[in-house]
Amino acid sequence: MPRLLFFCLFLFICCPPAGATGAVVRKISISGPITPVVAGYLQRNLQEAEAGRENLMLITMDTPGGLDSAMRDSVKLIMSSTVPVVVYVAPSGARAASAGAVIALAADICAMAPGTNIGAAHPVTMGEKPDKVMMDKVVNDAEAYLEGIAAKRGKNVKLAGQMVRESLSLSADKALDGKIIDMISTDQAQLLAELHGLSLIRDGKKLVIETAGAEVRGHEMVAKERILNVISNPNVAYVLMMLGFLGIFFELSNPGVMLPGIVGGISLILAFFALQALPVNYAGVLLLLLALVLFIAEIKIISHGMLTVGGVICLVLGSLFLFESSEPYLRVSWSVITVTVLATTVFFVSAVALSIKAHRKKPLTGIAGLIGERGTAETDLNHEGKVFVHGEYWQASSDSPVRKGEEVAVVAVEGMRLKVKKA
Repeated sequence: MPRLLFFCLFLFICCPPAGATGAVVRKISISGPITPVVAGYLQRNLQEAEAGRENLMLITMDTPGGLDSAMRDSVKLIMSSTVPVVVYVAPSGARAASAGAVIALAADICAMAPGTNIGAAHPVTMGEKPDKVMMDKVVNDAEAYLEGIAAKRGKNVKLAGQMVRESLSLSADKALDGKIIDMISTDQAQLLAELHGLSLIRDGKKLVIETAGAEVRGHEMVAKERILNVISNPNVAYVLMMLGFLGIFFELSNPGVMLPGIVGGISLILAFFALQALPVNYAGVLLLLLALVLFIAEIKIISHGMLTVGGVICLVLGSLFLFESSEPYLRVSWSVITVTVLATTVFFVSAVALSIKAHRKKPLTGIAGLIGERGTAETDLNHEGKVFVHGEYWQASSDSPVRKGEEVAVVAVEGMRLKVKKA
């Protein structure tokens, strides 16, 4: 019996079951705008896949587009990868638009799920709109770039050019008919089955893809990448910037509290990191800074509310001008702007109102706090005498006679002597 078990174990090791090829497929997901964080996420996984000699990199994609710099970095990584890269536009309803279409065409194999679309890769400028000559240069460069990628991967060069110049977008069926993509797969299992046995040319050598029975290992973003990806959202970056301004304002208004200053500083640093990946209009940033200055000045200078009004106007205009892009995913939503501006305005107005109220409040201590206080004459005051005020005996003078026991009011303080009058 032990010999039989040993023999069976030997057969299992030497002749593994059908389908157990030992192939490994690394799977990552790109969902949302293409940003430097996404490019870094792709780079890390490609490096790990090459180091682990994995068989395939599978990228599921659903993106509206993104930054040109991040897109070009991603394309260079895919084109130079020693591990075959497959982009799968999925699930149904997903899209690979703009920068996503370029990355998809750069892959060794591009597949789509039914009900998806690809294209609309016309470049979108950020900030100030360029003149016609400069815009033509940008479009021509993007068209040549995508046509070169399509030619390299054996795709339809003419349709690739139309994706840029005419913002052409294709459904999965039309993309397959037009030889923009390689296959349509209903799900991941069908995709892996269709990929098995396909051959690619790498460095002049034939490479056969083996995915039958392959182990698919999903790799999500690590904590650092997730955090950076979240704050790269325009809405989050905007809120972080406003929190930073509020924290700095509170710290300057109440030095030594520490916590608001620390939170505000961290928020501003994170916001500035996000701004490098977004279409920032620095006129908007300056308007927001001017709003902060005006709000702080309102506490120090009596302007009867004019500085506050100016601060609110700068806050609204700065919020509207902060990001300039025709793409909705690169702008702050109106609802976020409205809520943030209202909350910030209420905060500043309340802070200013409390400050003004504190300044106008009668002093309760010190020499100034004695003015207006009432007391009792301890002696007759014929110009000079003693009074009892605020729990203490004082030498006092009065311009008019005051009898002992009568109530007096303090009108002035002259050194250590009070000047009083009959109350």
